[in-house]
Amino acid sequence: MNFLLSFLVIAFTSIFTVQAHQEQVEIMFVGFDHLSQMDNGTESSNIFSNKKQKEIEQLTQKLEEFQPDMVMVELEPTEQKWADSLFQLYNTNQKKLKDFKYGSGETMQIGFRMAKDLQLPGVVGVNYYNATSQSLLQEGKHIEIFKKRLEELQQTARPLKQKVQKDELSIYDYIKTMNQPKFIDLTHHLIFNLPAYVQQGKFSENGTYDQQIPIDEEYIGAEYISLFYNRNLKIYSNILNKQLETGNKKLVVIIGQAHVGVLQDLVEENPNYKITSALDYL
Repeated sequence: MNFLLSFLVIAFTSIFTVQAHQEQVEIMFVGFDHLSQMDNGTESSNIFSNKKQKEIEQLTQKLEEFQPDMVMVELEPTEQKWADSLFQLYNTNQKKLKDFKYGSGETMQIGFRMAKDLQLPGVVGVNYYNATSQSLLQEGKHIEIFKKRLEELQQTARPLKQKVQKDELSIYDYIKTMNQPKFIDLTHHLIFNLPAYVQQGKFSENGTYDQQIPIDEEYIGAEYISLFYNRNLKIYSNILNKQLETGNKKLVVIIGQAHVGVLQDLVEENPNYKITSALDYL
C-alpha cells in the first residue's frame, strides 16, 4: 500500500512538473454590453458618430497593446465563412464597417479593427447560441430574492448605458467599468447562483429556450442556471479547440459581459491557461 501511495505521489508530481514547464496560453476576456443595442434613434447614441468612433478607436488601441495572435468573438463556428468573407472586404478597404448589416456590433467594431490592425487573418467564432433568455425566470417560490438582485443590477447598469447614449460617458469608460470585478461578479451571481433559490415555478412564455430540453419545474431556478451554464460550457469547449487547432498563445475573447464570470471560472481550472485582466490594458 505504501508503494502504491509513493507511486501515485511521484506520478502526480511528474504531471504537474511537466505542466509547470509548458508555455501557458494567455487569455483575456473583454465583456461588452452589446454595442449594436446602443442606438436608441438619437444622434448621440449612433455608434457611427464621429465621437463614438473615436471612443471605439481608443478602446481598440488599448486592447491591441495586449498583442493577441487570435481574436475570438461571439459568432458560432458555423458562421466562420460568412465572417471571413466580410472581413476580407473590410481588410482590403472594399467595404467599411457601416456598410455591413451588423457593423455596429463589437464583433466588427472591435474584433474586425483589431484583426486588421494586428495583421491577423480575421476573427474566430467561438459562440454557441441557444435561445436562452434572461426573461425566462419570472415566477416561483422565493422569486423575490432573484428579482431584487435583478433590479439592483438594472439600477446600476441602465443609468450608465443611458449616459453613453447621451454622450455623457464614453464607450471606453463604459466598457472599462463593465469589466471591473465587482460588475462581473454582480452579473455572474445573478445568473449562476441566486436563481437556485427559486423553486416550484414555470418559465415565462415571454422568454425563449430549447423546448426539447426536459425541465423539472420543482427546481425551476436550478434549471435556469443549467441552461446558461450549458451554453457557456460549449463556448469554453470552442475556445479550447480553436486554440488547439492553431497553436496560438495569446487570445482575446470579445463577448457579452454576462459570459465573462463563468468562462473565467472554467479557465482558472485549466493549468494550460493563464488569465490576463482586461483592466491591465484599459
